[in-house]
Amino acid sequence: MVKRNINGILLFNKPVGISSNAALQRVKHLFKARKAGHTGSLDKLASGLLPICLGEATKISNFLLMADKYYETTLTLGATTLTGDSEGEILNTRSTENITYPQIEQVVQSFIGSSEQIPPMYSALKHQGQPLYKLARQGKTIERKSRNITIYDIEIQNFIKEHLSIKVHCSKGTYIRTLAEDIGEKLGCGAFVSRLHRIGVGNYWDMIDYATLEQQVNTEELDKLLIPMQTAVSHWPKIELSKELAYYIQQGQAVQISQAPADGLVQLFLGELFLGIGRVLEDGKIAPKRLINYK
Repeated sequence: MVKRNINGILLFNKPVGISSNAALQRVKHLFKARKAGHTGSLDKLASGLLPICLGEATKISNFLLMADKYYETTLTLGATTLTGDSEGEILNTRSTENITYPQIEQVVQSFIGSSEQIPPMYSALKHQGQPLYKLARQGKTIERKSRNITIYDIEIQNFIKEHLSIKVHCSKGTYIRTLAEDIGEKLGCGAFVSRLHRIGVGNYWDMIDYATLEQQVNTEELDKLLIPMQTAVSHWPKIELSKELAYYIQQGQAVQISQAPADGLVQLFLGELFLGIGRVLEDGKIAPKRLINYK
């Protein structure tokens, strides 16, 4: 199969039961793309929004990794599992008979704000080149550093018997399985994730499932489903360059821009053409940080 240099972002609705890498390979094959990458793994148990960057869009995938995430998840109260979700063996069970809705409200709200979270052993984080989940399957436990996370909001959707459904808006690097376990411990009954669906990443909310992709008759129709790569950084200031300044930027040189922001990262454009990402230097000039190559 002849591979294509195709650029853009696909907002893919990953189904339950396949890994994020398997989802990536399916999309890459359908688009006949030469290069592709996803922007943050979802567990096999999880479904939902997995932005997949094709071609030059992979250069800005890291900025999507840094974006806020939005989830809908169901916690099963009264038990803990080895993996923190329904795929792991049950470690212990406790009664939920005395758990009340007001108590759940109080506990859930207590997790809003910044805190330190220790990543689970069953995660894709690596230790000396090995994913932690592979070490965990060998019965090994590695000391993990805690990381600062922020839970911006938790909304209780329903509570039926031992099943608690919530909507979570959180910062990058937040593990919902760990959050579920922590909520369960604070309630005194334990908990694990039995359903997880990611509904948003940054400013992305819409998503396309695999069946819709397969219905497209050719690559031209598929390409219409991609969104421009600059949408990943559309919240940054937009700098429009003249042909002369664009030339110098593309040669790797910093340029002086009137009325440029005082600091931070910016989008760089030549007319309607997205050139990439620039950063504002201390002297006020804008230097290239990540440039797009359309050749």
